[in-house]
Amino acid sequence: MPTGPAPVPTISPDTPGSKPSGGAPGLPGWLVALLAVAIGMTTANLYYAQPLLASLSEVFDVNSATAGALITFTQIGFVAGVLFLVPLGDRIEKRRLVTLLLGVTTLALAVAGVATSFPILLIASVVSGATSVVTQILIALAAGLTPDHARGKVVGQVMSGLLTGILLSRTVSSLVSEFAGWRVVYLGSAVLMVLVAVALRLALPALPATTSVSYGKVLRSTAGLIRSHPILLRRGLYQAAMFAAFSAFWTTVSFVLTGPDFGFSAVGVGLFALLGLVGAAWAQVVGRWADRGWVRP
Repeated sequence: MPTGPAPVPTISPDTPGSKPSGGAPGLPGWLVALLAVAIGMTTANLYYAQPLLASLSEVFDVNSATAGALITFTQIGFVAGVLFLVPLGDRIEKRRLVTLLLGVTTLALAVAGVATSFPILLIASVVSGATSVVTQILIALAAGLTPDHARGKVVGQVMSGLLTGILLSRTVSSLVSEFAGWRVVYLGSAVLMVLVAVALRLALPALPATTSVSYGKVLRSTAGLIRSHPILLRRGLYQAAMFAAFSAFWTTVSFVLTGPDFGFSAVGVGLFALLGLVGAAWAQVVGRWADRGWVRP
């Protein structure tokens, strides 16, 4: 973080009902699992619409390009959240910040579920995208509470939750929309966000702010990290390139598969997305390799 890591409270592995097998000393397995589930459910909000684009195009009487903008603007909201909301984790007690952001996410998803026009759905999606950066805060939290020797393993586990959320979101949304309608996808996710917020509020330790400097200085110091740590810029470019390819494929494949050449239903598109679960399983393997010093290979 911009001001440097501060000591954070640890959670005893002797916490009742916990086992340290999933994390490491200081981070019990049950909390690693909860973080992975919470990250997966929150990340899914960014991708529910992808297999629904063809249906939403018909419902709101917009063309394919306009419907596809729903995904683009949701991701723009997410980028804005990363730039302007995640740094608040240095200024605000993290458990409180997570609860607040999930509350806003819940409201945005509820609005999307009852939207009567495409612009309303678009705005609600941008807001839910911005506040879904809770995932980034939780990943950093998990890494910060884990000793160095096990950090790759734990980050791999919570990243598996993130990747599973991305991939299963398409399957779930396609199945739910097929049998209950697309609105239930958003409204159901709003209910899930309430449950996630309550669970995290009860389970997370109090993690105090790490700096008292102004919000503006925090933002400026975040930008300064790129100058002082060139590896951040390089790895950011790696991830940007990979995610651009990922998004380009999964956003357009919905129209391709439901088109005349393939004739898939929304359920078929969702089942097609299950192929990507290989990536979610692979994250844990890569995390263990990182702990062994095999990052570059």
